[in-house]
Amino acid sequence: MILKGSAGGSVLACALASGLLRPTAAFAIDWNKTGFEAKAVADALKHIGAAGATESAEILIKAPDIAENGAVIPIEVTSRIAGAESISLLVEKNPFPLLAHVDLVNGTEGYINTRFKMGQTSVVKVVVKAGGKHYIASREVKVTIGGCGG
Repeated sequence: MILKGSAGGSVLACALASGLLRPTAAFAIDWNKTGFEAKAVADALKHIGAAGATESAEILIKAPDIAENGAVIPIEVTSRIAGAESISLLVEKNPFPLLAHVDLVNGTEGYINTRFKMGQTSVVKVVVKAGGKHYIASREVKVTIGGCGG
């Protein structure tokens, strides 16, 4: 079945309302299963196409130097690289290092703000894809045990 219309959103809404599509099928997108299942940073970087990423000071990472609660660590990433296409977050010592991958649509500001979990002190890596190239920046976040600064 082919759905046509001048306003793609209204056609999609009609298809959902009429039961032609399930919401999960309509809004599901392909995701990088192998990247998220990788157990090593190098493998995760390879699966997102960023194995040879170039270090960049144009990626700003705002995260606490010391996190007293590794279960909820805030992070804010701003990319000053023009034409950012995606932003990925990785944590070196997590069992599955690739935490998030956000695709940005044309003209979207290269910015994300989220929270993540770490079991131990580790390096957080941010990869930005722009103009078909990958750029990377890193920052260590220390996780204290019991909030006692150790």
